[in-house]
Amino acid sequence: MAGGIRRNAGSLPEENSDINIVPFIDIMLVLLIIFMVAAPLATVDVDVDLPASTAKPAERPDKPLYLTLGSDLALHLGDAPVAREGLAAALDAFTGGDRETRVFLRADQAVSYRDLMETMNLLRDSGYVRIALIGLEAAPAASVPDDGAGRQPGTPLP
Repeated sequence: MAGGIRRNAGSLPEENSDINIVPFIDIMLVLLIIFMVAAPLATVDVDVDLPASTAKPAERPDKPLYLTLGSDLALHLGDAPVAREGLAAALDAFTGGDRETRVFLRADQAVSYRDLMETMNLLRDSGYVRIALIGLEAAPAASVPDDGAGRQPGTPLP
């Protein structure tokens, strides 16, 4: 019997010095379950509406190298269509092999983030790591307070 007292025939009970670890295992399993449940709740999921950039645009080079990713995921180097497999050769031909040339990457807003990252990986694998993402310049919208119910003042009720 684990953790109990042993009796020899005709003598006093002998103490057992074995440690019973079953309660410790139970406590550890309870703590494990608590942490498994509490860990996902500890992450913060903040809803953020990011403002538009009002930064002064950087100076454009004399002959910029534009790579455009269309909504159909077709690539265009400048105005010429280029296949994904031939992107490295087309870039080398356009830049004369200068891999320090900055590539201005434009993507349609319908393109998913995954497809944009795959295109950036193609550029990196081709040796072109100086990539600038192109977007529209927008002035920040004037904030109009709402009435607490998500409606702007003067908006008729539904």
